[in-house]
Amino acid sequence: MGRFNAGVVNWAQMYDWHSDVDRVPELLALVEREDDAEAWTELGYRLVLEHDLLSPAGLASLPRLVRLAEGSMQARHLAGAIMERAASHHDGDELLADSAEVIAEFGALLDRHLQTRPADYLVTFRALLAVREQYHWANVLGDFADDFYELSCPHCTVEVTIAIGGHGRYAAIRDWHLGDIERRDLRPSPAEELSGVGRWMYEIAVRDGKAVLAEGISHLFGKAECPGCGSVFTIADEYGAANCPVLR
Repeated sequence: MGRFNAGVVNWAQMYDWHSDVDRVPELLALVEREDDAEAWTELGYRLVLEHDLLSPAGLASLPRLVRLAEGSMQARHLAGAIMERAASHHDGDELLADSAEVIAEFGALLDRHLQTRPADYLVTFRALLAVREQYHWANVLGDFADDFYELSCPHCTVEVTIAIGGHGRYAAIRDWHLGDIERRDLRPSPAEELSGVGRWMYEIAVRDGKAVLAEGISHLFGKAECPGCGSVFTIADEYGAANCPVLR
């Protein structure tokens, strides 16, 4: 498990979101003994908050959660939620750095789980993105059933809505009275032209038989035509540039 493990954590310094230092170790010990639904719920409240917030106790809990994650959906999901917030300001950079082997182990576990094509596929996929330090996509990627991405055209700065889902795959100007107007069809990237994280995401989805996810990714990492000025840009590049967290 590397240098960072449950045996060396100084819990007296690991505050949770209730400003306690003793309750999280108690709860971890409880779920290690038995699958207690109330304990898992309380752990979630104490370790992570909405809006990308993560308590020091969250990072400190990671090794023990990963140890349980092979056989526990609750542990796997909570560890994934912690990883998705790892880019936020949590004052735990040293803990995160020392947990590299734990995180690698978690990534291998998640990848094995994906290949079983589980019901929680998207949750697992997003957690694996976070393990690979793709924190932005881990937090915004949807199932492409009804997904929208808002961005500014890099050429004329008009606000463009990107739709990818069963409703259509287009760039448009959003009018609050008329809906999405001036629609332009998206131009998905051919598989052979994908690169970097987009190619990795696509190949994982194809490997696991997730055709809708793979098609959505090819559109997300494809191109759009601005309804305002007609210029063409790469969707993921512009959306990522405006929204990716600044890593410390």
